Amino acid sequence: MFIEQPSIYLRWLYPRATWRMDSREKSVYLTFDDGPIPEATPFTLDVLDRFGIKATFFMVGDNARKYPHLLEEVRRRGHRIGNHTYNHIGGLRWLSRNYVRNVERANELLQTNLFRPPHGWMKWSEYIRLGKRYRVVMWDVVTRDYSKWITPQDVVNNVKRYTRNGSIITFHDSMKSIEKLKSALPESIQWLKEQGYEFKVFD
Repeated sequence: MFIEQPSIYLRWLYPRATWRMDSREKSVYLTFDDGPIPEATPFTLDVLDRFGIKATFFMVGDNARKYPHLLEEVRRRGHRIGNHTYNHIGGLRWLSRNYVRNVERANELLQTNLFRPPHGWMKWSEYIRLGKRYRVVMWDVVTRDYSKWITPQDVVNNVKRYTRNGSIITFHDSMKSIEKLKSALPESIQWLKEQGYEFKVFD
């Protein structure tokens, strides 16, 4: 994904997915994709604790299998868990039944009603089937913290430029992102607090 904010056409493609929360409330929803991993998730949790806020972690099932203590630590600290497939697979490349099975395999570990497709894409048939069981949560702001072409300050600037009331903001607790997160995550949270945003998680 190379856009910080999804176009109206992408939102139209998955109309019942959650792209943004209530625009009348000065609140944001921090989300983290691709973990849990020991190189990034503990740091992320500590930063969230420092600021006293909660977030939603869209986890890859195989990572949760490898690091069950991190899955439990995220839960213990009061954060929400979301499903990000078992193997971080793209729905467009898989038969629908196999994609859905991969999601269900992850959910044997994650036990959640929230789902986010890797890369933000899936076939319409997958979207319909998964939408019957899960709340499909997309995003309003992609920080692009995973990109090797941008700096930590670029990540912060994306947050500052695109965040609005009800924004669902996507970071990544991953190896690609961790070096940027070390400065960009606390700076972004501090700025959001200074703007008066409340931090929420999904029901």
